[in-house]
Amino acid sequence: MSFALRLLVLWCSLTLLTSAGTLRIVSQTVGTDELLLALAEPEQVAALSHLSRESVYSAVAAQAAAYPKLERTADAEAILSHRPTLVLFADYSREELVRQVERTGTPILVFRQYKTLEDAYTNLRLLGAAMGPMATQRAEQLIAQCQERVTRLQIALQGATPVKVIAPSTYGVIPGADTTFADLCAYACAENLADTRGHLVGHAAPPVESMLTWPIQKVVVAGENSDSALEPFIKLPPYSFLPAVREKRVALIEPYQLSSVSHHRIEGYERLARELHPERFP
Repeated sequence: MSFALRLLVLWCSLTLLTSAGTLRIVSQTVGTDELLLALAEPEQVAALSHLSRESVYSAVAAQAAAYPKLERTADAEAILSHRPTLVLFADYSREELVRQVERTGTPILVFRQYKTLEDAYTNLRLLGAAMGPMATQRAEQLIAQCQERVTRLQIALQGATPVKVIAPSTYGVIPGADTTFADLCAYACAENLADTRGHLVGHAAPPVESMLTWPIQKVVVAGENSDSALEPFIKLPPYSFLPAVREKRVALIEPYQLSSVSHHRIEGYERLARELHPERFP
């Protein structure tokens, strides 16, 4: 965590703690929605992101329905209309929006680390520190629970052979190393062939010819069932030529689990591990 961010957290903490009981927090991204709902009392949630109720993106869609939400085009004025004492952004939030809110003197917290589970723990602690002692305690309790779940998963998968997988996409790219999918694979005992065979980093165009030779055992897709999840790829090259696609060798997970940047990513670890190694979870 940068020195500037530490100062920002400290300043937010001091500002908010001087007005105990008056916390009103607006979250502008799905990831910060999930952090906020994990730590806040209901009355402390002023508004959530425009995607907060969309189960495709949010792990807390049902819970989020109880709170006001920002519109997709929400500007600084719309955010401030909720009278926040703190606004949560990520470094992919629109920079001009962040600056506009900051210039009003409203405390902000910008999250910049979210690639790994450890980053999720860091973010829980950052938000907890900004909200005060009770939230800090909740953050530590939640982290301890997450660590226990990961330990149980590691024990269940001990000695298992990684399953060779890819995560196809209709956007002309495929996730390699340094992605949320790579993080999923690391915890679910899977080998991401886009990384190990394709040597791709981030979301990159698939190497069409060489990918046809990859020993893909399963394709990881999101959806309600295998048929509907695979449908976009049945006639889409190069996936339409892959035996794993034609034979419907699928590992099915929830849509939000492919891109979760909060502690809810553990649900993706557990789901993918069960899909790939059912024999380990009687």
